[in-house]
Amino acid sequence: MAATPDMRASDGDRDRVAAALREHCAQGRLTMDEFNERLEQVYQGRTFGDLQKLTADLPDIDLHQPAATAQPPAKLDGQSNAEQGIKAAWGSWAAATAVCSVIWAMTDFGGYFWPMWVAGPWGAILLVSTFFGLGSKNHGQKG
Repeated sequence: MAATPDMRASDGDRDRVAAALREHCAQGRLTMDEFNERLEQVYQGRTFGDLQKLTADLPDIDLHQPAATAQPPAKLDGQSNAEQGIKAAWGSWAAATAVCSVIWAMTDFGGYFWPMWVAGPWGAILLVSTFFGLGSKNHGQKG
């Protein structure tokens, strides 16, 4: 028997409409205020017609599909996240070393080169991380 707008809706029917509204909200079709307002009306609805009015302006969705999730960040030029991270770490090291060197040059040029205490240990750690950290990611892979 097909449901008509005047037929009474069950708790399960209301739960399905609430789940659809949550998915539409997750996909950005509804603001949180709209979602909360409609959700309140879902549980006050008595008939299929009441529930249909709440989703009439929204496209049909398949609730058996996985919920909307954030997409992983796109790889730049085919680089893995680890490679991107190492490049970012080296960039941070270079920027900090450059800033310290400029400060040294402006204040005590020709004196004790204190930026080596920033660049040296940090650079050594990055060097070890670059060679051993990225090299280990390929050890368990088959060729």
